[in-house]
Amino acid sequence: MSAPTTQPGGETRPLAFVSAQALRERMHAAVNDPHLRTSFRGAMDFLMAKRAAQFPDESELTSLRELSEGIRQYSLSKLPDLLEQLETNLTRNGVHVHWAETPDEANAIMLGIARRHAAKLIVKGKSMVSEEIEFNHAMEAAGIGALESDMGEYIVQLAGEKPSHIIMPAIHQTKQQIARLFADHIPGVDYTDNVDALIQIGRRVLREKFEEAEIGLSGVNFAVAESGTLCLVENEGNGRMCTTVPKVHIAVTGIEKVVEKLEHVAPLFSILTRSATGQAVSTYFNMISGPRKPDEKDGPEEVHLVLLDNGRSQAYADEQLRKTLQCIRCGACMNHCPVYTRIGGHAYGTTYPGPIGKIVSPHMMGLEQTHLLPTVSTLCGACGEVCPVKIPIPELLIRLRGEAQSKPHALPAMVGQGAGYDRLTTFVWRMWARVYGRPGSYRAFSWLASRFRMFAPSQQAGWTAARTPLTPAPRRLRDMVRNRR
Repeated sequence: MSAPTTQPGGETRPLAFVSAQALRERMHAAVNDPHLRTSFRGAMDFLMAKRAAQFPDESELTSLRELSEGIRQYSLSKLPDLLEQLETNLTRNGVHVHWAETPDEANAIMLGIARRHAAKLIVKGKSMVSEEIEFNHAMEAAGIGALESDMGEYIVQLAGEKPSHIIMPAIHQTKQQIARLFADHIPGVDYTDNVDALIQIGRRVLREKFEEAEIGLSGVNFAVAESGTLCLVENEGNGRMCTTVPKVHIAVTGIEKVVEKLEHVAPLFSILTRSATGQAVSTYFNMISGPRKPDEKDGPEEVHLVLLDNGRSQAYADEQLRKTLQCIRCGACMNHCPVYTRIGGHAYGTTYPGPIGKIVSPHMMGLEQTHLLPTVSTLCGACGEVCPVKIPIPELLIRLRGEAQSKPHALPAMVGQGAGYDRLTTFVWRMWARVYGRPGSYRAFSWLASRFRMFAPSQQAGWTAARTPLTPAPRRLRDMVRNRR
């Protein structure tokens, strides 16, 4: 279920599109919502503590991060070859492999599969890629139901929202809000804020839908090229139901999720679950290598894999930006980010919020729409310190800021390069660099600033929106030191 937003001028677009002004408005609204800030702060503190408890040995964490980083970089270095190997082995196993460059192509492929099977209902396991391409919105426009079966995703679907976290989609909702949603949207359900009762209500509704759905859809955590195996990590069992009960299973994933060998999955799986939810291991780990065989009692009769690009090739083409694709979608960077923990996921207005969203979304949506996202950061480095595959997120944020603010040129590294370019701003920063880059100029400037400090403007662009104005000191530090001698 897509959550639309009204843009300036009255035009309605999916939530994945956010203008610069809308981003600012969302951030201000989130910061001024004390309930949201309190609930997110408590939830993030809990998750950080659980993660820390899973890594009591610092040396083990260091070695596991280095190993995981090495596996992801090795996989990406061979990505084109591994994708071809994956396709060959999946095809040999009886899986139909499809390639999609854009969200529209991916949705068209899956819509075609649904129509061939006269499907009226698709039941979904958790898949951020399906959120990325607005799959639910596309299916509903074609008259086909798409029901989320992950409890958190089911809740935000009922609320008409996007997930606010890539691992815990409904973390922004209270049990009272969920109770009201269930009472308002599920026939025959009375209001109750008993958590166990709410879980049972959701389970009862979804169990019926698993039996009715003609197609099950899932994401993919790891795709193993050497064996043609799709690995799916989950805790609720809904992923296993989606991939076995319906007659057709469609898996959709980004092209970067491939690894070469099955042995490469083990360390990534270990650090994923421990970084994401503080679990030693997830409840379920599914390995799918093909449709049901004649002598098997369960499983789908037909399996499809849709491999999506959607800007990933753009990131892959640049040696530095390629590191973005190392992500294993654990959400640890969000849990530790001082910005995300105060404004939540919806303020970003993109499928992937938080630090990872700020470096992924510009490739998927272009810098025209996302050039402000990399600036929604303190550059404190917490995200890079906790990333299990050691993505240098702060460095990539600085790179994206440069791409957005640089003067447009003929061969841009990214779509929308130069979207935030402003002649006046560029001139001011160049003058600043000249002054601060030359000792003589800096001494002259600081002397003048201290003597004429009364003329410092009271309004200083974005700085004074939340801070007191910057005013030069009456005396320079160098003068104070000289007078003490």
